[in-house]
This record gives sequence, C-alpha cells and structure tokens, in this order.
Amino acid sequence: MSVRAEPAVAKASPFYDPRVRGFVYQALLIGTLGWLLYEAAANAAANMRARNIPTNFDFWNKTSGFDINFTLVPYSAQSTFGDAFWVGLWNTLLVAAVSVVFATLLGFAVGIARLSTNWLVAKAAAIYVESLRNIPLLLQLLFWYNAILKPLPNVRESLVIPGLFGAPFAYLNNRGLILPEPKFGPGFAWTAAAFALGVALTAAFAVWAARAQRLTGAQKPVGLVGLAFVVGLPLIAFFAAGQPLTLDYPVLRGFNFAGGARVLPELVALALGLVLYTATFIAEIVRSGIQSVAVGQSEAARALGLGTKPMLRLVIIPQAMRVITPPLTNQFLNIVKNSTLAVFVGYPDLVSVFAGSVLNITGAAVQIILATMAVYLVISLLTAAVMNAWNNRAMIRER
Repeated sequence: MSVRAEPAVAKASPFYDPRVRGFVYQALLIGTLGWLLYEAAANAAANMRARNIPTNFDFWNKTSGFDINFTLVPYSAQSTFGDAFWVGLWNTLLVAAVSVVFATLLGFAVGIARLSTNWLVAKAAAIYVESLRNIPLLLQLLFWYNAILKPLPNVRESLVIPGLFGAPFAYLNNRGLILPEPKFGPGFAWTAAAFALGVALTAAFAVWAARAQRLTGAQKPVGLVGLAFVVGLPLIAFFAAGQPLTLDYPVLRGFNFAGGARVLPELVALALGLVLYTATFIAEIVRSGIQSVAVGQSEAARALGLGTKPMLRLVIIPQAMRVITPPLTNQFLNIVKNSTLAVFVGYPDLVSVFAGSVLNITGAAVQIILATMAVYLVISLLTAAVMNAWNNRAMIRER
C-alpha cells in the first residue's frame, strides 16, 4: 500500500511580518538620524577647531574677570565662569518663582472679580485683562523699567519708607529698593527646624481633621492649630536660642548706602511685567474654569446656607481646578521662558550672564547655548511634572 506524500509548503519570508518590517524601518530611521547628527557634530567640531573656537568645557574653571551687580550666591571678578553660570541660574529661578506665585494670586483674584455681581468690579477686571494681555510683554517691561523705575530720585534724594516707630525702614531710589538685611546667628538653625516641624504637624493635623470630618461631620480648628504650630513653635525656638536674628539697616554714607540689601529696579521691572502680563491669561483660565462648573452646584451650596466665600473655597474652586490646571501649567511654563527677556532691562539672569557675557568672552557658543537650552528644558520638564501630578490628583476618576 503506497502512502501519498504531502506537498511541501513554502516558508514565508520574515519580511512579510508587519512587526519585523516596522522594526527594520525604525532601525533604519534611527541609524540615519544618528549618522546625520554625527556628521553634523563632526563637521561643526572641525570648523570650530579650524577657527580656534573652544570645543569643550575647559573654560568652566577659568577666572571670569567680570562683576555681576546682583547675586544670590558669593561671586566676584575672581570667580570662575562656572560660578557665573550658577549666579545666572539662581537669579532666573528667583524671578520665575516670585512671578509664578504672584501671577497665580493676582490671576485668581481677577478671574473671580470678572464674575462679580458688582458692575464696577467686573468692568475694572475686564479692562485690566483686555488691556494688558493685548500689549506685547517686551513693551510692558520697557515701560515699567524706563518710564516708572528709572525716573526715581537719585541716592541722596531717596524716598524714605518709615518703620513702625517713625524711623527710616527702607529707601527707594533709581538704584533700587534698599531694605534691612537679615543677619542670622548660629542658633537660627533651631528656629528653621521648628518652622519645618510646624509645617509638618499642620499638614498631619489637616489630614486627620479631614478624615474626622468625613467620618463624624465634626469640623476641627485647622486654621488656629496650624497658626499655633507654624508661628508658635518657631517663636519658642527663636527666644530659646537667644534671638539669633538681627536686621542690618541701611545707612546713607556719601553717595551710596552702607548695609542693608538692595532689590534691583531691573528685578522689580521684570517681575512686575511678568506678573501683570501672565495674570491676565490666568484670570481668563480661572473665569472659564468657574463657568464650567454646573450652576446647580452653586445653587445647592446656597441652599445649604454657604456664603459666597465658603462656596467658592469648598465647592466651586475645587471642581473648577480640574479645568484650570492644564492651561495653568502652560502659563507657568511661559513665565519661565519669558523670563529670558530680562536681557532687555539689564537683569542678570542665565541668558544675560551665561549666554551673554560668558559667551562673548570665551567664544564657546555651541557649548554655552546647548547648556542654556538644557537648563530651561529641565526647568520646564520639572514644572510640568509637578503640575501633572497635581492634575492627576484633581481630575475626575470613574469608578
């Protein structure tokens, strides 16, 4: 009995598999992009060497030879270019942090005011928003700096800001705002530790009070307890450590002030412009977020006897934050990126110091520009990560 042999089946080529094709195509694309980047970098490095332009970061530890008029960290003309980088970075973070805080507060206030039943308040908020958000930010910065701050009187004719008992507390002139400078003693660390402990205890008590209210409905005095922790504990530590904090008041000597701390008019102009400009956009975001909350929510809150302020704080704003947070993140990122306009008013930020003065002296354009771009990228990514974490917490979740 003969057995009929089955015909051989031809094996399909692996290239007909979509996954294999996709892997090959992506590998070819990545390889091509890598080769192009390598060739571009090699060509740029060859041209830089031919023109005696630095191709590394050897300049980082060399003496800078120039002064910076405003620093948060120790710096002098004998410091290095690396020190100048850190000065510019801290100055950028300072103006960004200050602008984010005050722009958020002002934006929320104006956004709520735009929905006010008071005709005058609503119209004033609308005029502010429609006026400032339609004027370029650069023009606003130049206005605040050249038209408002620079015409202030000179040092000898400074405007005096009196203190509690009539004695001069601070001075305002065309060189800036001269404030008393705090001097910290060796025991101040205990005061700072007590403040941190107070914040932690307040947060723990707030969590416990919220849980107790959910279970029993009883409200706890979170505000008073938090005030006792945050203010009372540091005060006890402050006096127990022998009051390790004094104020160095400014004194006019000759043509300048001795002592005190100076706030540059350039810093004020930059922060003022960023705050007032960005707050207009935040106000519109807040207004739209509040209007997105169903009318029935406010009606239910009023039916429960809640006033306007408790209703906004406990009912409307928490729900509106789900709509507000994503576009608010964009405005925070815009503040960080718009702070690079500091060069137009003379504020020594990262771009002005590192991508300006250091670049002109060393000539290492590629390294400095790439490092500056990387810094702003990292700051923006960290800001976005924090806001995304907050957004994930506030967003609606389906059960």
